Amino acid sequence: MLELSGIHVRYGPFLAVDGVDLRVDEGEIVGLVGPNGAGKSSLVKAIGGLVTPYAGSVTFSGENLDRVAPHKRIGRGISIVPEGRGLFTNMSVEENLLMGGYPHPEAARIAANMERCFTLFPILAERRWQMAGTLSGGQQQMLAVAMGLMSEPRLLVLDEPSLGLAPIVIGEIGRTLRKLREGGLTVLLVEQNAKLTCSVAQRIYILTSGVVRHHDTADRVMASPELLEHLI
Repeated sequence: MLELSGIHVRYGPFLAVDGVDLRVDEGEIVGLVGPNGAGKSSLVKAIGGLVTPYAGSVTFSGENLDRVAPHKRIGRGISIVPEGRGLFTNMSVEENLLMGGYPHPEAARIAANMERCFTLFPILAERRWQMAGTLSGGQQQMLAVAMGLMSEPRLLVLDEPSLGLAPIVIGEIGRTLRKLREGGLTVLLVEQNAKLTCSVAQRIYILTSGVVRHHDTADRVMASPELLEHLI
């Protein structure tokens, strides 16, 4: 479904991503794991069209996205939940979900998508009229994922969803991701948390200093102390 080929991302003279190849097949959860500063968020921005690769290409369902604007990539079926959540903190939970559903203006479709999100995250239904900025960190992350789902994506890209959250909340995120996979959604999970990523993903890419150091199944990554050293 998604293929990155030879992606290089530069910020002036600084090379943040150096020739990355990555593939996500339909129905998979694929993990991209690496320490802070590895280039993970730069790859996410390249997928979303927020940075233009210095070299290489992004292909989605066989279509080269190099000349496709960021908002049109959402229409193609790519939804990105950014690091830091990207919520409208002075708006209610429902208003945030409506913003996430803007690609589909039909009222019935938006209402159905919102109810699916409330089924997935019942606490958001209870907090429907609460301002997003007053939610707990875990609830805010649930809302960010729900916003990403409102556009009916074929591919959901999650950038550091566990950042700053308590272990019990991270476990809940893992359970949610497994539910999404069971529902057929394709997910690229971008994380520093190797334990969370390996618990939900089928395949893992390990990224350090802008380079993919290893690519293997999640089981083999977790069983290899040598591979896990790249993540410390």
